[in-house]
Amino acid sequence: MADWHAPSGPFDIPEVPNYIPRWLKPYLFIFFVLIVQFSGGVYLAAASDMVGTTALMQEDILMAGYASLIGLAINFAVMFRIKFRFSTRTQLLVSAMVLISANVICANTTSVPLLVVTCFVAGWFRMQATLACNSTIQLWLTPVRDMAIFFCYVYLIVDSVIQLSGIATIYTAFFSQWEYMQWIMVGFLALMMVMVLILVKPVRGPMFIPLLGIDWIGAILWAGFMMCFTFICVYGNYFDWWDAIEIRGATLIGIACLCINLWRASFLHHPYISFRAMKNRNVIRATCVYLVFFTLIATEHVFEHSYAENILGFDETNLIDLNWYVFAGIIAGCTFTYLTFALRKWRYKTMTAIAFALAAVYLGYFYFFIDYGVEKEMLFIPLFFRGMAAVIISIVFLTSIVQSGLPFQVFPQALTINGFTGAVMGATLGPAVIGEFLRHTMAKNASLLGANLLDTNPDISLATTGQLYGMVQTQALVVSMKEIYGWLLIVALASFVIILLSFSSVRPFAIFPKWSTVRRVIRHLVRTDKEHQDLQCLRITSGCRRKTHTCFRR
Repeated sequence: MADWHAPSGPFDIPEVPNYIPRWLKPYLFIFFVLIVQFSGGVYLAAASDMVGTTALMQEDILMAGYASLIGLAINFAVMFRIKFRFSTRTQLLVSAMVLISANVICANTTSVPLLVVTCFVAGWFRMQATLACNSTIQLWLTPVRDMAIFFCYVYLIVDSVIQLSGIATIYTAFFSQWEYMQWIMVGFLALMMVMVLILVKPVRGPMFIPLLGIDWIGAILWAGFMMCFTFICVYGNYFDWWDAIEIRGATLIGIACLCINLWRASFLHHPYISFRAMKNRNVIRATCVYLVFFTLIATEHVFEHSYAENILGFDETNLIDLNWYVFAGIIAGCTFTYLTFALRKWRYKTMTAIAFALAAVYLGYFYFFIDYGVEKEMLFIPLFFRGMAAVIISIVFLTSIVQSGLPFQVFPQALTINGFTGAVMGATLGPAVIGEFLRHTMAKNASLLGANLLDTNPDISLATTGQLYGMVQTQALVVSMKEIYGWLLIVALASFVIILLSFSSVRPFAIFPKWSTVRRVIRHLVRTDKEHQDLQCLRITSGCRRKTHTCFRR
């Protein structure tokens, strides 16, 4: 689409009428992106309020929230196909209608399956609407199509909205009810639809590409595998892991979906995710780094809320105010990455080492300073560095996927793998591992502290037993958190040293192809797939005719 925006002269968007000033047109689509990104269906920040007013558990709400991320990741493999099939106006209007329906359902239902499916569909359309807007203004952001620059903008928007939506949700629930956040977003989405109907013309690209040759069965199977993986990580501790039939069943279904997908990828002409994408060196490297890095900072989901609420005594508004510190880190991380990685072309190795160093500072700060009397302002440094580290690692390794040398027809499949490992696994696997580690460590420390307490006070009365038990649990929590922070700090420092000792001179040179080239590649892909299907049909027909002729001869 962007190729015919401005064949000569300043950047322009022909979908928007000329009575809108040219300089204002890109900001219109940024406004649309912000509305779409704020529309998540379920807001994890309101999980406590939802648990208190519905029959849902904390795990149910987390599962629904992560289902939205799975829908987003699954969409990557076909988002360009959909983009070249429908106009930007159609994509935005349909996505807005789906997101309005999703917000209404999530505000009124207590059915967990319906909630999960709704959030999955909402994630799919949220990604499609985001692509429709961002691809429209890509040449305005980077006329040379440098994806390192483009991804700085993408993560600035996406990660910032995650923090700001949490703040908006908590304050909305504080002054009214948690459901009002959904109704506010319904209003904004309706406003977006009106603006799209008035300000965006139905301009179709010069080449109509039908949705042929897409492996929808593979998409369903991959989504099933990701759902089962997420279910195990989210509900594992609740069901006591593989002692429960639910976790064993999810494991068998997930393994079956994965094996069927791998088997189908061995013979399908165009599988949903091909072996070429799975075996790519940059994809494998990014997956390994994500698993290590997001496990290191998984204490965000396991420790920080419990520490600030149970030990420091923060209420919900004080807890959510900590998001401002992470938000500041995201702004600083995107700015730093833009100036060094995108403009000055610092090496991938250098940026990765910086991200792990910041993660080590985050872990080290909590290890040395975690206590009962920490002021809220003292948490600025670790949370700032955590937000900065996470956004740096995400931008750097998403850029490496673009620079992996994959042909464009395989590149979106690599984005699906990256979305799953970076967003879904990063948000679920690390907290599951750290949460289980905390449970065993806390049981050990509580036993030791309780034994010492009884040894020094043998004549303790029953009246004070409950009070002392609470004190033991609180002290065991602090000691266990400090111990786990220490182990994670050792892993972070070891990873930092390994990165420094490794050799890599690769610098970012990830240039996105022209949209005309992308259209031509997809058109060729559809044509060859149609010819392949026709050839298969011809072979089947010929085989049937030969069998019939043989039968007649007999």
